[in-house]
Amino acid sequence: MKTFYDINGLMVNLSFEEEAFSLRANHVLVICTWHGKWLLTKHKTRGIEFPGGKVEAGETLREAAGREVMEETGGIIEQIEWIGEYEVCEKESTFVKAVFFATIGDILERDNYLETDGPYLLEGNILDARFQDSYSFIMKDKVLDYCIKRMEKQLSGENLGY
Repeated sequence: MKTFYDINGLMVNLSFEEEAFSLRANHVLVICTWHGKWLLTKHKTRGIEFPGGKVEAGETLREAAGREVMEETGGIIEQIEWIGEYEVCEKESTFVKAVFFATIGDILERDNYLETDGPYLLEGNILDARFQDSYSFIMKDKVLDYCIKRMEKQLSGENLGY
């Protein structure tokens, strides 16, 4: 498990072991690619970020991931992989978010993207771009660093050893 503090000073525990938090995850974050580009969304108040949100009653984590990607970007998930989960420890409570990597097969235009302005595509290095002012605070902590590196290792078939 990796422990660190996010940009808001909150303690974060990140695990790549499915048993660590899976019974408590009630949010999802979906790192998406579409035709070699990163598929993000622009939240109306937070800025550019990967799609995600709360798990609704009766949904599995994967179902929530698919719904959130569709609602916020119009993206249809072709393939999805669980990467890890992280716990954010707030003063009086904690919340746990499951992180997935998804390959998007198609992007449908929608009349309404709910709390976002719809799909936002980015080519190149997301780990560098995310520090621009237009990006959400969610994109700027170490969760994204660790998860992108983990995802790249999974895709390459490298022995992870942690």
